[in-house]
Amino acid sequence: MKVAIRKSILENMLINTQSYLEKKDLSQITAHLFMSAENDNFILKASDYEMGLQYTTHEVKIVNEGMATANGKKFLDVIKGLREDDIILETINDYLYIKQNSSKFKLPMFNPTEFPKFPTIDEKSKLQINSTYLVKSLKKIANTIDTNNPKYELNGALIDIKEKNINLVATDTRRLAIVKMENEIEDTFSIIIPKKAINEIQKLFFDTIEMFYDQFTLIAKSKNFIFYTKLINGKFPDYERIIPKNINFRLLLSRDKMLASLKQIAIISNEIKITFKTNNIVFESLNSDNTEAKTEIEFKTGLDEEIVLALNARYILDFLSNVDEENFTLAYNDSGLPFILENNEFITIVMPITL
Repeated sequence: MKVAIRKSILENMLINTQSYLEKKDLSQITAHLFMSAENDNFILKASDYEMGLQYTTHEVKIVNEGMATANGKKFLDVIKGLREDDIILETINDYLYIKQNSSKFKLPMFNPTEFPKFPTIDEKSKLQINSTYLVKSLKKIANTIDTNNPKYELNGALIDIKEKNINLVATDTRRLAIVKMENEIEDTFSIIIPKKAINEIQKLFFDTIEMFYDQFTLIAKSKNFIFYTKLINGKFPDYERIIPKNINFRLLLSRDKMLASLKQIAIISNEIKITFKTNNIVFESLNSDNTEAKTEIEFKTGLDEEIVLALNARYILDFLSNVDEENFTLAYNDSGLPFILENNEFITIVMPITL
């Protein structure tokens, strides 16, 4: 293989594939990037077996077709140090040579034919969801996805497609986040996407995307890239049972006022107590190390009696960071029961702290 490619193009491709590399065991071929040059296309692939990304560009001059691999991190480090000019990539024996003017580097290769095969869209169903709206919705629930939970299905987000709507769901067992979308899909099914894949999807889905799935894999395809992730095989909890059916109180609250007060108290403690009175709302820290924080805002709640909530401030802050409108709703039954934060199609159900 021998190709000439602009530094900016190659560097961008290398940066976007770093998340897919094997980091711990550099002897694995998955610590390497795969390259191929054929039919006027230069293809770069990265995979850790669980998910993978393939980039394709036509902005390349191919002198000789062929394949290569190179350690992904070292490859990027070399390219970053070069000037903004054409770079020559050439394979000689079992090495990849990187050349630019008087600079030359040599990186060892693995056998390119041993690089993991990417899944294909053959016999997979097409997922008809607007990719831009999907990314926006996944961002809202991403902070609620659990990490390293022994119940592996909680380490991902559920896409639950029903007859009338699509629910995107995540939980870390102390809170549950749901975004509801209109359903234009005839089939009903559900898949669980791993948290790491959710994070990568948010970086990629800025263009027109086609998505395909089966019970094992989700594939996303655009003009320039193919992304895949293995899905989590498990049964997601029955989240609809957790949603309170009846609500005693609903408070329409100011996003900015609540956000500012919560941030003040969270400097001292994430565990806080909020007291909703008739004409004001009081925020207090909950901790036992002799430090205190307290603030209040004037706000006509319309309540005849006080409501007291103890909670982790981060749960409300995560919710409010994904609310663009001036107001949101807090729905409440009792201090010991889950309460609901609502903004249009986005809701988060939070378990309070027992005082």
